[in-house]
Amino acid sequence: MDLQKAIQELYSERERIDEVIRSLEQFLSTNGTGLPRRRRGRKSMGAEERQVVSERMRSYWAQRRNGKAAAAATS
Repeated sequence: MDLQKAIQELYSERERIDEVIRSLEQFLSTNGTGLPRRRRGRKSMGAEERQVVSERMRSYWAQRRNGKAAAAATS
């Protein structure tokens, strides 16, 4: 057997295997649907949205404090 021919066959087989691996990795990265994966977890908020949430929570906790104070006064 010619060693040069054997080496050439191994290189071509490695290229074919690398291509299959790339296609499988791409398939896995798209969740098997062909669409890119969506990032999970919290979405990021802009400064304006954070300010709105901050004001809403400040109002919420003020109402909770006032409700506890009223309940403690009646007890």
